[in-house]
Amino acid sequence: MKKIAIILSGSGVFDGAEIHESVLTMLHLEQLGARYQCFAPDIQQHHVINHLTGEEQAQQRNVLEESARIARGNIKALSQLNVDDFDALVLPGGFGVAKNLSSFAFDGAQSSIYEPLKHSCQMFAQQQKPIAYLCIAPALIGHIHPAGTLATIGNDEQTAEAVNQLGATHVACTVDNIIIDSKQKVISTPAYMLAESISDASKGIHKAMQALIAMA
Repeated sequence: MKKIAIILSGSGVFDGAEIHESVLTMLHLEQLGARYQCFAPDIQQHHVINHLTGEEQAQQRNVLEESARIARGNIKALSQLNVDDFDALVLPGGFGVAKNLSSFAFDGAQSSIYEPLKHSCQMFAQQQKPIAYLCIAPALIGHIHPAGTLATIGNDEQTAEAVNQLGATHVACTVDNIIIDSKQKVISTPAYMLAESISDASKGIHKAMQALIAMA
């Protein structure tokens, strides 16, 4: 049975991990016969958004504590992730990836990445273990993998150009499909960069998890 690590970035599309993408990842992995363990960095969120109004709130939240909501409490700090214990890795999307795990939401092509996350991902890559990046998470690929690694965030030209400038090679992709870089063992799918419903998001994520397990 394959064991997959999932790295979350909070709870909620606008300031953390995209909840539907995170849950669909867990569901499809389980249905495909794999086990998973969630992780998240024990750091403060960049900011907190009221998901009802879209307005920023004057409060602080912890990425690990918020991610625990999605994982039903079964989660570990990113610092506890031992690559040797897992066959593959998944990073669901959501603005937490672009605000908490990196500065992509603010700096685009000049963005930086949270170094402990970069280290963990590169350890998976060095051991030739596959990684799936969902939604906006492929914006991290240029920080982690060799120049030219294939990636997709769907078809948004401005975001795609920033992905290219960071060193990845963007490939346009429909919501129900995936892009695979077989050499680097990197899988990406647009999910809610394009999805108009949870069913839409599910199609590409299911394919991505199938490919991830096959590659592992």
